Amino acid sequence: MAHDPNRPTPWPGDALLVVDVQNDFLPGGALGVPDGDAVVPVLNRYLARFATAGLPIFATRDWHPADHCSFQAQGGSWPPHCVQETPGAEFAPGLELPDAVSRIAKAIGTEKDSYSGFEDTELAAELRAAGVSRLLIGGLATDYCVLNTVLDALREGFEVLLLADAIRAVEVQPGDGDAAIARMTAAGAVPILLEDLG
Repeated sequence: MAHDPNRPTPWPGDALLVVDVQNDFLPGGALGVPDGDAVVPVLNRYLARFATAGLPIFATRDWHPADHCSFQAQGGSWPPHCVQETPGAEFAPGLELPDAVSRIAKAIGTEKDSYSGFEDTELAAELRAAGVSRLLIGGLATDYCVLNTVLDALREGFEVLLLADAIRAVEVQPGDGDAAIARMTAAGAVPILLEDLG
């Protein structure tokens, strides 16, 4: 069957990118996203589809030093979170990442924060090496790391399908999540739902 480029069904050239589904971003974590744990079962279904199809899967994670510049004690905006080698930095225990997943650590230095999985990482190079042209992206949080990762993916020339049922927002200001989705779609991302995969 020929591939219809207008259909979201995973196909060779596609990769799944799971953004920052870590313990500290789940409810009860150091920087919990409201309802953030709701993305896990949905992402697991996307993960199963990609694993069954033998398509590449990538997962980003914050991997901060203990004195990271984004932490309030260093003058940043956030409480300490996702500190390297701590339970809070681990992927959510219910997230069914396959053994072959490529893990991308970001914001690993002291002096620079990175909301995007592409910033100061090898993600773009790894995607190109894997022959990826289109990304299906979900995770946490809609208005920060998902937003910036999607925008950078588009700048890097990848097509993006935004997994609208597998993202949740921090909502520091009410409406931040919807505004982020509007920015991503205006930039060229196409929102889809699991049921759209057919």
